[in-house]
Amino acid sequence: MTERPPQPKSKSRRAKAEERPRIGAPRRIADLMPAIGAAAFRKFGFVQSSIVTRWAEIVGPHYAAISEPESIRFPVGKKAGGTLQLTVMSGHAPMIQHVLPDIVERVNRFFGYAAVARVVMKQGMVQAREPERRPPPGNLKPIPVELGDSLRDIGDPELRAVLESLAQGLANSGGLPKIG
Repeated sequence: MTERPPQPKSKSRRAKAEERPRIGAPRRIADLMPAIGAAAFRKFGFVQSSIVTRWAEIVGPHYAAISEPESIRFPVGKKAGGTLQLTVMSGHAPMIQHVLPDIVERVNRFFGYAAVARVVMKQGMVQAREPERRPPPGNLKPIPVELGDSLRDIGDPELRAVLESLAQGLANSGGLPKIG
């Protein structure tokens, strides 16, 4: 009969964790948030959360005021040919029924493929959402005249484009950065 060699005593979990090297670097919360939100939206039937936030852009402000998307359900294992469930305000269902093909076309155009094949409506209250209004980006300010004239004399178009973008950035900021 053979005997097993004595096994070394197992280390505690804390000791194992201290010995194990850290594989990834710390990540910013902003990098993690889309994944967290995406998991929640997928659970409730949304593959892409922007359909909710941009509903007014997709169907227009008139239809967005009386309807809102509730969920998109896809057949098992597929990401196309899904069913969009809409909540429609009381009394507006017949009007929405007439424009359903247009809504399906607009939603599919938004996704870029035939994501929605049919629409199911239910009656309910719709929250009036204001479209997201963002201020225009700062890079729309014109380049100062004194910088623009001196850039026109540069012959290399690539260098001129880089210097124009640099001048644009300086014009949009509060000026040169302060050191010290």
